[in-house]
Amino acid sequence: MSSIKPILRKKRNARGLFPVAIRITKDRKSSYIYTGQYIEQKHWDEELGVVKKSHPNSRRLNHLIVKRIAEINDKLLEAEIAKAKVSAGAVRKSVRGEDKLGFFEVAKMHLDQLKRDEKFRQYENQKGRVEKFLTFIGRNKLSFDDIDVALLRKFQSHLVVTEGRKPRTAINYLILIRKIYNQGITMGMASRALYPFGKGKISIKIPESQKIGLTMDEIRILESAEGLTPAQVRALDVWLTSFYFAGIRVSDVLQLRWSDFKDGRLYYRMDKNKKLVSLKIPVKAEKILGKYRSGKSSRNALLFDYLQEADLHHSRTRLTRIRTSTRTINRRLKTIADKLEIDKKLTMHIARHSFGNISGDKIPIQMLQKLYRHSSITTTIAYQASFMQKEADDALDKVVNF
Repeated sequence: MSSIKPILRKKRNARGLFPVAIRITKDRKSSYIYTGQYIEQKHWDEELGVVKKSHPNSRRLNHLIVKRIAEINDKLLEAEIAKAKVSAGAVRKSVRGEDKLGFFEVAKMHLDQLKRDEKFRQYENQKGRVEKFLTFIGRNKLSFDDIDVALLRKFQSHLVVTEGRKPRTAINYLILIRKIYNQGITMGMASRALYPFGKGKISIKIPESQKIGLTMDEIRILESAEGLTPAQVRALDVWLTSFYFAGIRVSDVLQLRWSDFKDGRLYYRMDKNKKLVSLKIPVKAEKILGKYRSGKSSRNALLFDYLQEADLHHSRTRLTRIRTSTRTINRRLKTIADKLEIDKKLTMHIARHSFGNISGDKIPIQMLQKLYRHSSITTTIAYQASFMQKEADDALDKVVNF
């Protein structure tokens, strides 16, 4: 004999809500299938095994319960017809789709594809996020149906409160989980009906961040710096080269070759999105080039030798060397900032912010889009919002300067 009954389990989640589950009892052994829904105890009718009308979504929740019970009955009927001896646990696994690929299996397929596409930067970042989520879950088997709003909010809180991660970092984790969940839906491994993202659920909103760049006076201090070691001078030249060419990324600066400079212009292909870029060589940049041009016999030689001897045709090796070199440069830039009493975090990435800070409201947004190499002007507007402050400042003066 077997029995099926909807129940409210007595284990609260972090929000004080109780999980709605289906109890399967067979041969005096019980197993539970969770619906992924949590409610307050006052909204549950223990005798009838339904969600009371006092709950705003009672109709939909009761429909979900009926659907799950029907699925369980179908599995039990199939076993009866086949005269197969099945346990309550086996029925639970069949109904929950545990014979299907789970979240971490689909995640592995996603990561493997990134590796095959030689997108090693994304692979390393996203692999770490998947592993962090796996550690949080505490098991390597996770059904898509088990990923609900309560679980994701608990994970987000764990990242921000327990681990001290920034809210933007936690959002990056949720974006990846959503991406893998969507792949699970496409593959037929996850249910669209139980999708935990969207309005009224987990709504992913990227928090605004304040971008801080150096001022013109601070950059003049860098340009006239004295008493630096040769290693510090070289690190500063990399930073200034990035700034003079509208904040090109460190991965691109470190891969610049002399053959990229022709007829007073820089021609290169961006490492991030493979776009072709052409920029005039500013006078200040030409002075830096002159310091490194002597002794370079080959047009194919690198402008800066941080990646010297590395196999740049091997994507993973190239990425590793760029990361190592960037850490080295950033350490030296920090020392330079301390020595010159610049009270800002001086890193390679801030070269891009510094260009944005100085350009501010001076350059039309369409030209900034071209200089930044953004595909969409919306991206440029969002990026430049932190630096375009003149109108707001003027408006404030009009009000308070009376």
